[in-house]
Amino acid sequence: MGKLDGKVALVTGGASGIGAGCALRLAEEGAAVVITDVQDVKAGDTVGAIKNAGGKARFLHHDVTSESAWESVIADIEKTEGRLDIVVNNAGIGIGCPSITMMSLDDWRRQQAVNVEGVFLGIKHTLPLMRKAGNGGSIINMSSVAGLKGSPILAAYCATKGAVRLFTKAIAMECANFKDGIRVNSVHPGIIETPIWLSISGMGQQAGANAPPDLDAMSQQAVPLGVKGVPEDIANGVLWLASDESRYVTGAELVIDGGLSVR
Repeated sequence: MGKLDGKVALVTGGASGIGAGCALRLAEEGAAVVITDVQDVKAGDTVGAIKNAGGKARFLHHDVTSESAWESVIADIEKTEGRLDIVVNNAGIGIGCPSITMMSLDDWRRQQAVNVEGVFLGIKHTLPLMRKAGNGGSIINMSSVAGLKGSPILAAYCATKGAVRLFTKAIAMECANFKDGIRVNSVHPGIIETPIWLSISGMGQQAGANAPPDLDAMSQQAVPLGVKGVPEDIANGVLWLASDESRYVTGAELVIDGGLSVR
């Protein structure tokens, strides 16, 4: 306990799923966590759970595709916490489609806006505050195994997560050139039990169904370890990247997928 004492962490998309798991884990280790999301009620529940466990957390409503919203969030953090040490660019959406020929341009752009532009804006606006303190820090961008390998019906999602993967490496090199002490890494979850599966159309068990896929069955078939992951599995990896235990790690890909990407 206490690996992140005195640190301030920002977790986007922290209301539920992997984001909530990360926020809870970082707070358990002593970080003061600022959760941002568009899901106000769920975010409030996550903040409540952290406070009930003795941690520090607060919530800001935040659309990661809006540059003005990012400016407001960072100004708020600087005024309230006075510093920023850890950034988890987690906010993301998944839009599936049986064929890329059937995907609308609006859906393509929406997914790019949240998954790619949200990370770009996050790094653009958090780096100055992180550098201002002069104490280094850690940026963790949430990619996916879909950023490492192709997946049918998720071509557009793969494009966004592949972009996050290489953008992460480029920013890691920029920070190294600046000698600012800020490390930048990406995390690549596999089949994790989160609400994102509810929003991926075309993934239903029956043709035309909107029901989420059977993750247990999927994992038994596709994952070498034979089981699905849970948000805590990803959160533990994020904690390691956020802590000084990973002080010599930057530009890396932390794959947490039960072996899915190497099968």
